[in-house]
Amino acid sequence: MRKFLSIFAAAALIASLPVHAQNSSSVRYRWHDDHGLLHYSDSLSAEAMKYGYDLVNDQGLVIQHVARQMTPEERAAANKLAAAQAAKQRAEKERADADAQMLSAYPDEESFRISQQQALDTIDQQIHTTKINLRSQEDALTDLLGRAADIERSKKPVPHFLADSIARQRDVVTDQRSILERQQNLRAQTVQVQAAQLAHYRKLRAAQKQPSQ
Repeated sequence: MRKFLSIFAAAALIASLPVHAQNSSSVRYRWHDDHGLLHYSDSLSAEAMKYGYDLVNDQGLVIQHVARQMTPEERAAANKLAAAQAAKQRAEKERADADAQMLSAYPDEESFRISQQQALDTIDQQIHTTKINLRSQEDALTDLLGRAADIERSKKPVPHFLADSIARQRDVVTDQRSILERQQNLRAQTVQVQAAQLAHYRKLRAAQKQPSQ
């Protein structure tokens, strides 16, 4: 079976050669083994396929070189490298498409900066709303604590329902404060990202204005 496959592979390879190569009076196989020794053969052997070989004509000229067979590990590494390169090319194309879309959407820096400011305005509005809600919840907590303090001053125990209400209200206030902190962090990050985006936009515009070589 292997011999049949080798003959089939050789026939297919020779059929793919240029016409002038097929018309040569003889085609031989030349290869080096793992000791570096040179071998010639009129038929394609498993050893030649293992180490890679040259097709030579009757004048001794190399017609075509065929690389050695890869091991499963080498093939897996080659496939992994090819996949990584393909992913890199896709990422580069996506960046190029995004850049082209950005330049088309914002024909000048003013329109780009307006868009950035609108994004900040949206975050600022969210922060403003959260601050109002937080202040309201803090006032409610203060009121509950005041009621509990009045009861304690009258030497009476604080009712369970009031203590539970205070605990729940504290959780609400804590949640609102966490939301506010996240929104403020988001705004700070957005400012940094927008600065980098603006610098990138300016770079693209400058390159666009340069005369083509």
